[in-house]
Amino acid sequence: MTDSADKKRILVVEDEPSINSLCIRVLANEGLEVSIAVDELVAEEMLKRNNYDLCLIDVKTPVINGKVLFQYINDRHPELVDGVILTTGDVVGGETQSFIKKTGRLFLLKPFVPEELRAIVKEALKSRGI
Repeated sequence: MTDSADKKRILVVEDEPSINSLCIRVLANEGLEVSIAVDELVAEEMLKRNNYDLCLIDVKTPVINGKVLFQYINDRHPELVDGVILTTGDVVGGETQSFIKKTGRLFLLKPFVPEELRAIVKEALKSRGI
């Protein structure tokens, strides 16, 4: 069993309750400490108070979109940029595809299954040397 001080922390920024539940279940079973923010304003406050190893960010959420949050992380928490994984259900939107490509970040298309989530989180942790 992993000591909670040794647990890697992930911030999930997602407004869909079913995806939040999936993320909590799957990622907690992988030994990660999972925090949920339902929008980018909540996420910004959480990032000010806590350190995270990874962020799973929905590109299109209400209030402020994931693009703005990614820029905030880039500006205020550059050490976390490599730990950002983007999610989207917008597979046809050229603007969303262009943004994801421009960031060079890992991404998941929604809806995703537990195996896809596990694999991308493991890939992100490995790429960060964690």
